[in-house]
Amino acid sequence: MKKLEIIIKPEKLDALRELLDENKVNGLNIVNIMGYGNQKGVVKKYRGAEYKVDLLPKVKVETVVSESLADKLVERIVSEINTGNFGDGKIFVMEVQDAVRIRTGERGKEAL
Repeated sequence: MKKLEIIIKPEKLDALRELLDENKVNGLNIVNIMGYGNQKGVVKKYRGAEYKVDLLPKVKVETVVSESLADKLVERIVSEINTGNFGDGKIFVMEVQDAVRIRTGERGKEAL
């Protein structure tokens, strides 16, 4: 099993959820976060004055999927969520040793 942590712009959340639903991803967690990447924020103008916004709003979506689905999902997310601009986001892929469904005690892939 693989855990995907997907950090994207908030306006891309609906497109990502549709993509995950199409691939029958069962569960996910969505968290509103603030952060920055290589761009270190942006410079904005307000009434002629420039100011720097260091922390930008992002959304983190976490899900655990089967190992066979993980690579396919990552490729689709990159191709469909990508705008080519700074701040498109990142995907972190991690190994999951085990999962347990508390209600039934099912373990591993069956717990997803």
